Amino acid sequence: MFYWIMKRIFIGPLVNLLFRPWVKGLDNIPATGAAVIVSNHLSFSDSIFLPLAVPRPVIFLAKSEYFTGKGLKGKLTATFFRLTNQLPMDRSGGAASATSLSAGEEILKSGGILGIYPEGTRSPDGRLYRGKTGVAKLILATGVPVIPVAMIGTDKVQPIGRRIPNIRRVGIIVGEPMDFRRYAGMGDDRFIQRSVTDEIMYALMRLSGQEYVDVYASSVKERLASAKTAGKKAGKKPERAADPLRQAAVRLEGSTPADPVPASSDTSLPPSVEGPLPGEVRIIGRETGGGARGGQEPASASGQSRKKHDDGPSSRAM
Repeated sequence: MFYWIMKRIFIGPLVNLLFRPWVKGLDNIPATGAAVIVSNHLSFSDSIFLPLAVPRPVIFLAKSEYFTGKGLKGKLTATFFRLTNQLPMDRSGGAASATSLSAGEEILKSGGILGIYPEGTRSPDGRLYRGKTGVAKLILATGVPVIPVAMIGTDKVQPIGRRIPNIRRVGIIVGEPMDFRRYAGMGDDRFIQRSVTDEIMYALMRLSGQEYVDVYASSVKERLASAKTAGKKAGKKPERAADPLRQAAVRLEGSTPADPVPASSDTSLPPSVEGPLPGEVRIIGRETGGGARGGQEPASASGQSRKKHDDGPSSRAM
């Protein structure tokens, strides 16, 4: 009851008036039956905008720290999360995480909609990071459809560390359902779990247009925190979020990420090294020009152009 009162009477109308969220593909949400909504995670406010947009109640697996806070603020936060259909998710791994996933499995068995952020935490810099396989375990155990959702612009509304949101428009793109029943009976195979998770992350990348970095966001946050602490001790200015990462990233053709990964300027590696250098961006959907780094040839190039490059050394994609 509290959920519907807040959604229909208090929070919902106010959010729609101030932020005017636009939604595409809402008909991809099933009217009945269990489903898992998987979303990129840019901001704390994702857990507000997304449930308000979906007609049916969405129960999220939220990090357990929201339910264990101390003092008046901690108790109020925990109460709010419980009343808004959110379940604590222990992200430490092992038996604790398995217990949290079991709670989500019960929601799906009862025919509800479960919301999960596969990255496990908010993106530190607006890019899409490697998904954790817990979502795949749930999906493979229940056989329910997966609905990929891309949150657009929520990191501008409420960046990490900002309490009062900026008033600006946000978007939500709901993708077509994904069916993984072809893996029935193989849910315990860790390679299948990774394959399912990666397929989900690719769908999110296509919907959101974000660059993909194949490391866990939690690991990146730990590195940034360590770098910031070390910088303070040394009396140096903290580095930009992207500087200590320098990981190979993937970007869809035509996407315009807010903070693209700069191409590597390190020329110390020999030209015979295969594959992208750290920090290079690989464009999906394009072929590369012959030899020179950064050269690109449209996918519709003629066969003669391709033949010209077949005789030369393989080029490296940006």
